Amino acid sequence: MSGPGLSVSATAARNLATATVTSVQNAANTPRWLLRLLPFVDVAGGVYRVNRRAVVLARPGRIDLAAEEKGDGKGEGDGKGDGKRRVIRPASLRAVPLFSRLGDAELAALAAQFTESRHKAGDVIHEEGASGRSLTVVADGTVELTLSGPYKGRLRQGLATKGDYFGDAGLAGERAPAPAVKALSAVTLLTLDAAAVESEEIRARIAQYREERDRLTGHTNSYGEQGIELLAVHTGEPRLPTTFVDYEVDPREYHLSTIQTILNTHTRVTDLYSNEIDQLREQIRLTVDAVKEREEWELLNNSQFGLLHEVGPRQRIPTRGGPPTPDDLDELLTLVWKKPAYFVAHPRAIAAFGREATRRGVPPVVVHLFGAPFITWRGVPLVPSDKLPIDIDPVTGAQTTSILLLRVGEGEQGVVGLQKSGVTGEIEPGLSVRYMGTNDHSIASHLVTRYFSAAVLVEDAIARLDNVLLGNYHDYA
Repeated sequence: MSGPGLSVSATAARNLATATVTSVQNAANTPRWLLRLLPFVDVAGGVYRVNRRAVVLARPGRIDLAAEEKGDGKGEGDGKGDGKRRVIRPASLRAVPLFSRLGDAELAALAAQFTESRHKAGDVIHEEGASGRSLTVVADGTVELTLSGPYKGRLRQGLATKGDYFGDAGLAGERAPAPAVKALSAVTLLTLDAAAVESEEIRARIAQYREERDRLTGHTNSYGEQGIELLAVHTGEPRLPTTFVDYEVDPREYHLSTIQTILNTHTRVTDLYSNEIDQLREQIRLTVDAVKEREEWELLNNSQFGLLHEVGPRQRIPTRGGPPTPDDLDELLTLVWKKPAYFVAHPRAIAAFGREATRRGVPPVVVHLFGAPFITWRGVPLVPSDKLPIDIDPVTGAQTTSILLLRVGEGEQGVVGLQKSGVTGEIEPGLSVRYMGTNDHSIASHLVTRYFSAAVLVEDAIARLDNVLLGNYHDYA
């Protein structure tokens, strides 16, 4: 044994030292940039009604599809080979303006007459100018539609992905340039031949739509809203037009959603162990953090008001080749060109875009907001959120996600958050903590509540880039 020391030992001295403690660290916490950047509107009555101008002319939408097991359980062609047949939900055919006047029975008859075909990536499905009258719906994959340009190149007319369609003008017998159609990935197409619309009833309904469309042409704007008649002159005394602005009869209403939980704490714990850190406040802080994390997830993913689901059919576009390129984000900016505020993307999607931009020699510019760096494209920041889902293809294992672009604020007819302020026990707008009492086990209960929602005021306030492939890397060796 060693003898007594010359001074007090470090081990003994630690018993007299006061430890410096931290608050509870929470690995699940994120910056929640969407909650910080989205302007919130106070909804005093719990309901937010969005009044819009009336749309009098049907606009193109997207067709809903389902997958059914085939009789032989085998895949076909060169598609995914998952042994399922793609079928169209009949009512969704009204997304084709040509069919907007058809009844349920007529739509069901048309849906049953689509034929399926599958094609490999790179296949030219139709040559430019190919004759034929048919409506084609993309059931899986992405195709590119192009026409010959005036300077020998090819001009892209658009991309079509799941639910998109083309060829409806030819189906109606209207003369229109027939683009070349090329498969950019393995695709499944459903085709309806012109013979399917030759019945007297269907032709009469289509003629009704075309007559209405021709009558309203020149009296509606590009959004299908009834035009406001104006006259611009600089001489004479012409008769002035009369006009009025019509509104939607049944406007969209958003009801506030609720996140709630009951927080239990033992009074002995809060009384005896709150010398360094108030135990009740710490429990409330951690619970509120979880509530806010869930709120951001709901704002993006909720099936009733989540921003991913609020994007209009014609405000959704696919990537051309999988990874998100500068060209893809430029296409997104053409859809939300009126004061775009920011992109919202998964951190991995932002990294994938950074790789593609760097590969092309245009590394994104970095700006600092709230003391944190954000990469930008065309001056618009890419805001990260891990609440955007990543989908895994069950056949290939490829991981894909989506990127959103938002215009925000009531004054800009953009996207707004909704909340109810002034509630009992409020600790910040729309978020309250109420004491509910202490039971006979000495357990004190507190009700934590958050009232919130989100609204898209005008369709072109938000757009979505789909099929964003995450796993593409470049070898610079």
